Amino acid sequence: MRGGIQPARLTSSRRARLLAVALLLSGVSVAGCTGGSSATAHGAATPAPGPASASPAAASGSATAAGPATTVLAGPPAAADSSCPLQQSPCYSPHQLRAAYGIQPLLDSGIDGRGVTVTVLAAAPSASDPGTDIRQDLEAFNTMFGLPAARIQIVTTLAGAAAPWQAGGEEVGDFEIVHAVAPAATLRVVLFPSSWGQSAATATADMIAGLRLAVSGTDVASISWSLGEHFFTKAQVAEMHSILLGAAAHHVTVLASSGDSGAFSDDWFGGSPVEEVSLPASDPLVLGVGGTTLTAEPSGAYVSETAFPGGGGFSHLYARPAYQDGVPGISAMRGVPDVAADADHPGPPQVYAGGFIETNIGTSNSTPLWGGVIALADQYAHHDLGFVNPAIYRIGRSPSYHKAFHDVTTGFNYVAAGPAAATVGYQAGPGWDPVTGWGSPNAQVLVPLLARG
Repeated sequence: MRGGIQPARLTSSRRARLLAVALLLSGVSVAGCTGGSSATAHGAATPAPGPASASPAAASGSATAAGPATTVLAGPPAAADSSCPLQQSPCYSPHQLRAAYGIQPLLDSGIDGRGVTVTVLAAAPSASDPGTDIRQDLEAFNTMFGLPAARIQIVTTLAGAAAPWQAGGEEVGDFEIVHAVAPAATLRVVLFPSSWGQSAATATADMIAGLRLAVSGTDVASISWSLGEHFFTKAQVAEMHSILLGAAAHHVTVLASSGDSGAFSDDWFGGSPVEEVSLPASDPLVLGVGGTTLTAEPSGAYVSETAFPGGGGFSHLYARPAYQDGVPGISAMRGVPDVAADADHPGPPQVYAGGFIETNIGTSNSTPLWGGVIALADQYAHHDLGFVNPAIYRIGRSPSYHKAFHDVTTGFNYVAAGPAAATVGYQAGPGWDPVTGWGSPNAQVLVPLLARG
């Protein structure tokens, strides 16, 4: 989770609504959010990837709460730059990440996420920290790396629509990473109010409210936040699971960050560290995403990975699901994470329109990367894959494992905490482990395997 991002407090105003505007601004296509059901059939592969196709809402110009949708075309993007411009804080460009994780061959064949919507959760900026304009940020990102226009949807039901285009770092980073991986996918964000969660009770309630919106009207939900299991009441755990059951029934894939606190849960409210995993990643219906430190050649050619000390371990709430039966190293309880990807420096750049570029560390990088990979798999399959965990584990047990995944066997998520500074955590190793799961994707092999089910 990037920089300890917190969920914001839920408001119950009857004036809450969806922002619905469609606009294409010099490489940024903004589509209205209608709150409709998720698409279940996606376009066939074409010879080469192209700009994002219009969503039904934008193409039809349907009237919504914010007025009729319109679309204005802009010029082509600049030539692609395969390098990352940061020198003092090294980063991997979209080109390098695509090469390292086997994504580029899919893009070259026309599998670019078109027809798929990926939803993220983020907090709306506050008056004291107004953020930046997401349209301009994506324009700058696309120009820097030669990417096509990004179609975005902003859901303001919880946050209100006073400044819907203003974005904080979590939204910018999640959008840009998904767009780098699946450049024709629609990017959708559910915004929380600008006030941060001030207690565990409000934070957990906000998480559930945001999750309910995030899994509605989408194909993939990529959740870059987490909070320790013990913060949720039994009723809240049941409510979250019910939402996720609904998502699975509608073939929505839900991914969530495993957290950045090693074998201890993410905790934004003080108190003693708790050895546990975090929700929603630990729910068996969620694909939990851990982190790695990637080493790649300047060309992007994959060299190696080691574990990033992200969240991992075993649930106190959920017994081991059937898809984890027989996995070496598993316990009687749900193990987290399921998969992983780069979450460390060097990492993907975060580009702002004012020319400011930075990199961040954490599983807020690896989660949207996997969200983009699932979008590619949805398009490849011509339908939403939905609950992918059983397929992930079948591939992990199969002879194709070492072709479809990079098995991360070094590193750990040990943490020393408490009065005695006891060291708690796990070591990465061959196959699945509670630090990096099955490892990171080689998408050119994994995506076709996932599409087969």
